[in-house]
Amino acid sequence: MKRIILLITIIFSITAARAQFGVGGGSSLIIGRISGTVIDSVTNKPLDYGTVSLFRSTGKSPITGVLTDDKGNFKLDNIHPGVYRLEITFIGYPTKIINNVETTPSKPDKNLGTVVVAPSSKSLKEVTITGTAPLIENRIDKIVYNAEKDLTAAGGNATDVLQKVPLVAVDINGNVSLRGDGNVRVLINGKPSGATSASLSDVLKTIPADQIKSIEVITSPSAKYDAEGTAGIINIITKQKNMSGFSGSVSGGIGTRQNNGNINLNYSKNRFSLAVNAGGNLTWPQVSNSAFTQTFLNGNTPTLTNSRVGSTKVKRHGAIGSITASYDFNSFNSLTSTVRLNQGGFNSTGGVAVSNTDFINPANNRMTTGSSVSHNTFGGFDWSLDYTHKFKKEGHELSFSSQWSHSVITTDFMNTYAQQSAFNPNQRGDNNGTNNEYTLQTDYVLPINKIFKLEAGGKGIFRNINSNADVFKTATFGAADSTSFILDPTNSYLYKYNQYVTAGYAVMTITLPKKYTLLAGVRDENTSINGEPSVVTTNFSPFSNSYNTFVPSFTVQKALSATKTIKLTYSKRITRPSLTFLNPFLNASNPNSQSQGNPKLSPEVSQTVELNYNTFIKSSVINFSVYYKHTGGLIESIALPINNNQGTLTTYANVGVNNSFGGSFFGSINPISILTIRGSINGYTYNPTAEGGYATQQTRTGATFAYNAFLSGSVNLPSGFIAEVFAVENSKRYTIQGSNPSFSIFGAGVRKQFMQKKMSLGINTLEPFNKYKHFNSDLKSPAFVQNSTFAFPFRSVGLTFSYNFGKITFSNPMEKKKGVNNDDLKQGDQGGVGGGSGGGGGR
Repeated sequence: MKRIILLITIIFSITAARAQFGVGGGSSLIIGRISGTVIDSVTNKPLDYGTVSLFRSTGKSPITGVLTDDKGNFKLDNIHPGVYRLEITFIGYPTKIINNVETTPSKPDKNLGTVVVAPSSKSLKEVTITGTAPLIENRIDKIVYNAEKDLTAAGGNATDVLQKVPLVAVDINGNVSLRGDGNVRVLINGKPSGATSASLSDVLKTIPADQIKSIEVITSPSAKYDAEGTAGIINIITKQKNMSGFSGSVSGGIGTRQNNGNINLNYSKNRFSLAVNAGGNLTWPQVSNSAFTQTFLNGNTPTLTNSRVGSTKVKRHGAIGSITASYDFNSFNSLTSTVRLNQGGFNSTGGVAVSNTDFINPANNRMTTGSSVSHNTFGGFDWSLDYTHKFKKEGHELSFSSQWSHSVITTDFMNTYAQQSAFNPNQRGDNNGTNNEYTLQTDYVLPINKIFKLEAGGKGIFRNINSNADVFKTATFGAADSTSFILDPTNSYLYKYNQYVTAGYAVMTITLPKKYTLLAGVRDENTSINGEPSVVTTNFSPFSNSYNTFVPSFTVQKALSATKTIKLTYSKRITRPSLTFLNPFLNASNPNSQSQGNPKLSPEVSQTVELNYNTFIKSSVINFSVYYKHTGGLIESIALPINNNQGTLTTYANVGVNNSFGGSFFGSINPISILTIRGSINGYTYNPTAEGGYATQQTRTGATFAYNAFLSGSVNLPSGFIAEVFAVENSKRYTIQGSNPSFSIFGAGVRKQFMQKKMSLGINTLEPFNKYKHFNSDLKSPAFVQNSTFAFPFRSVGLTFSYNFGKITFSNPMEKKKGVNNDDLKQGDQGGVGGGSGGGGGR
């Protein structure tokens, strides 16, 4: 009750501030628009993605701006009567300036007609990076990867696109990390999806790459963002646009790896706009091979070895869609609602040969064969409702947002063996997880003057998670009917988990002399959690916990010149464990290597200091960062012996602290006009110190080094042809007990554009020279050593297509509505609620 009172107090305090500073919502001021078409003076062709900026006649800073569309058209809405100056920038062209652009109350709309821009005879020494919508942009608070400019991503899914985003790495199982840290929050259009809290890697595989417009990477979020996610935030922006008229696009692909399709429909008239999006994919059955060896030790002497060799066939499917409706009551009040649906899953079947060698008692040696079947599904919806009120003063606004996220995840499996034993019993598991998340949020922005801007807000997040696990076993090992199962009450349960987060923040942006900008903020979050098993057992007893976190943030940026900036950032972040880490469901699909969540996990807390340098040189961009990160309460998986050293149980724990030094670089150059080369590399140290009882389990000591890198080249050829090749390399990632596999991939693609870029056809390939890729991992504790290898078919070839239709004009992309942005959970790194994916990386 105290948390609800606190949230209401924050909301009413901001509402009172709104009254104190004045409200302009009741005004009937006349507004209009300025529009036109930009073309090349030599070719008479439209200039698409040129930057159109509007200034007051004597102003030095733009008051609004827009990008031209693929026909060179632009439209600036919500323009008050007055005299303005228009500036048009485009790489390779001098800035086009149009003075004395006047609108009046009697004629609020101004159509400039055709605006002719002549190309420059020399390359520009300075460029506006947003003027050409480059593949990579570096902004004051984020890095933006414009995925719609990436031709090799067509026909894939969100995982394929993320592999090429600077500073981001994706492993074979689809687990996402930022600068080597897996504690990253992934959002879709600035908002969380209920399914991602438990099954991120699987949800990403259901999003077609053709549906993605851009991906934003925020490594040092300010206090206005949720304090969650020690690595930072990744925001996936889909192709929903603010536009007038009716338009749409259809895209998709068919290939040896997967088939997918996507459709976008957009309608806008007067004050109403509607956007509909739907997409999905279906993979062909993919067979992977695996080998697993586990040896238990007495000192250095082996006592028991478990081995498993098998193959698994996996088939995935997924669908995702959304409907967004928006209505502007007038120039000051607007309402937006979005419903996003998702549904997906994968089925796997496999066979395995198992051997158990007992060096102490050879009579216990066993060999058998077995089969496994698993069925995994996830789905749900996210419904948001946002209201924004704008005041008379430009940039002064108040917004209220709400969201309900609902997801259901099912993980079922059955293992049977030709000869059952205590090592390899016949077993069936059914786990149904339900997650409901309710969010209320308010944000207030007040530009006090040209120097100061204040942002403040409050938020409440209420999560209710239920996990119902039923585990069955055969009555006796010698049962004739191996499919006759009875309930195993020891491993079956109903578990309820509730989490409540309330927060308030304030951020001040200060523009200082000599081109300095200061961004400073504070955030305070209170978290309360409780877990309630329906059956109290030794493993699952009721518990409750609460903690308060004070989160400061600080950024100072210096513009060294028009093309060079240097930035120093400090941020503090926390990582609350999500459902994958908390769910106590026991996944015994591999009896010798079982896994289970830990509902009593505490959050990670990290502090990061980063120094960043960015420069533009003609049409090239170079960005370099160095950073230091200290993480306390480090969450890692820990494997411990069970069943008298005859198997292991892996769970999650707060194992200790980690200190990391790192550096990152990415750049884009154009050695010749038709060629663009892009590359990025991020390297960092891993130097953990295990604490408490986990110190005895730490077998990897000292600092290790890891990295992830990306390199690509693209060529614009005559007659509308574009070609690109790329390579990704991720080194091993380490834990206190071992290492996870390295990962690399090579791909290429060619695309041909038709009908003035409205239509395109292409062909893509991944790993053309390797049918299978092998991934090796190791694990070591004082009591055992474990090695595993996984081989997955990667070679693929696919055909892609896209077609855009309709007639549209774009509205101002700078006027983005507020919305719920829950970036506050540690993402799961396994597919499915209980980790029983069975597929092991079916990408």
